[in-house]
Amino acid sequence: MEARILWADDEIDLLKPHILFLESKGYKIDTANNGSDAVDLSSDTHYDIIFLDENMPGLTGLETLARIKEKKPNVPVIMITKSEEEHIMEEAIGGQISDYLIKPVNPNQILLSLKKHLKTKDLVSQKTTSDYQAEFRQLGMRINDRPDAAEWTEIYEKLVMWELKLEQSSDESMKEIFSMQKKDANAQFCKFVDKNYRDWLHGDEDAPILSHQLLAKKVFPLVGKEPVFLIVIDNLRFDQWKILQPLVSEYFNVEKEELFYSILPTATHYARNALFAGMMPLEISKKFPKFWMNENDEGGKNMHEADFLEANLKRNNKNVKMSYNKVIKLDFAKRMVDKFNELLHNDLNVIVYNFVDMLSHARTEMEVIKELADDESAYRSLTASWFNHSPLKEILKKIAEKKIRTFITTDHGTIRVNNAIKVVGDKATNTNLRYKVGKNLDYNAKEVLVSTNPEDIQLPKENVSSSFIFAKENDFFAYPNNYNHYVNYYNDTFQHGGISLEEMIIPFIELRAK
Repeated sequence: MEARILWADDEIDLLKPHILFLESKGYKIDTANNGSDAVDLSSDTHYDIIFLDENMPGLTGLETLARIKEKKPNVPVIMITKSEEEHIMEEAIGGQISDYLIKPVNPNQILLSLKKHLKTKDLVSQKTTSDYQAEFRQLGMRINDRPDAAEWTEIYEKLVMWELKLEQSSDESMKEIFSMQKKDANAQFCKFVDKNYRDWLHGDEDAPILSHQLLAKKVFPLVGKEPVFLIVIDNLRFDQWKILQPLVSEYFNVEKEELFYSILPTATHYARNALFAGMMPLEISKKFPKFWMNENDEGGKNMHEADFLEANLKRNNKNVKMSYNKVIKLDFAKRMVDKFNELLHNDLNVIVYNFVDMLSHARTEMEVIKELADDESAYRSLTASWFNHSPLKEILKKIAEKKIRTFITTDHGTIRVNNAIKVVGDKATNTNLRYKVGKNLDYNAKEVLVSTNPEDIQLPKENVSSSFIFAKENDFFAYPNNYNHYVNYYNDTFQHGGISLEEMIIPFIELRAK
């Protein structure tokens, strides 16, 4: 479909060669020689773009711009001016012009500007598709070339980059190809974890940084030397961080962006307690028997994170003043904003923000959230929308104003599940969809990662015959009883606890205030 253009200039007759040139390229051009006519034409006709002379008698270009934008706020306007005076450019940009050109302009400048604003999406889509095609084979070779833990983080970074780029593309077939490559990557990654995870917990020199090692290696070296804020956004995947990054960058420069590995199970009960305690769950259960809760114990499983953190600090010779704040309700977050200055007396302030985890669960349970976040892209978008209007953004702004070193991280990621596999367990079996703990589990061993001796992977053993099994890739566990209902209810929901790139490889970000 040809683009329709309005060109307003008091010397429009002198621009006839330019107009003929554009018409030869397939554009339809309407003209006006004053601002009033331009306003009238733009009100009555849909234009894909408007060229507007800044210096016209009667209504000036800036006045014409304001009136056009009152009625058609979304139409792109390109200002053409003889003047490069700063205040004119500031007024034009403030009036929401899409671009400006300095007279005299030549036809190729005009054509380039049109392509930039009318065909950018198509051109970017074509370039993205072409670039991904060029890298597809190389990425596939890396996935299947037995990468180590560090190489898997690089592969995952690449996959997230392409996922976000292809999200802007209109090439659905290429998105499908990417989806297949990502699925293949997850299949290979699960084999890699199955083969290496136990060794990581027993001194393998190639082991990545795991949840229980993160604070001692990355945060504590600064604690006591300068004030530090640690923001733990529960359930934050790396792709979600990349969507939040431009918003955070309003106030901070990203000093370091690293990835580390969540322990198994990739669930809050295990991963976040390990993060703060600086210990694997087995050691926590032995050293803090009053605080550790097993699967079948009644009560909250993450009620003692502050105690674990305090003990971890002391064990690392950090006798500092700290605060621990868990945000699960909006009112509490708002009170933190109001009382922010009280936090400035501490050497370390930890804020655990539970919104993304709540979003994940709400999407499972509420139809309206499912509709708002019906795919990966929408799920990311909803995360960004939350952050942009949340008290957390205001807290980060205040931290930046005080020039305080800040870290953002998470306890685990999440994956969109859509493949049910059957498991049978007794009444004592836990309810998580991505891992199961029990003594009478019945499953297909080829479909899961199995630990018949939980202590071998540093997990508590509730009784002599307890086993852990972990779902892989995009699988979730379903019981044979009422199987179809169970599958339909949980299919296409975001879950955590098992083995996937999205759940295990998670962000650690170091920020420095601008």
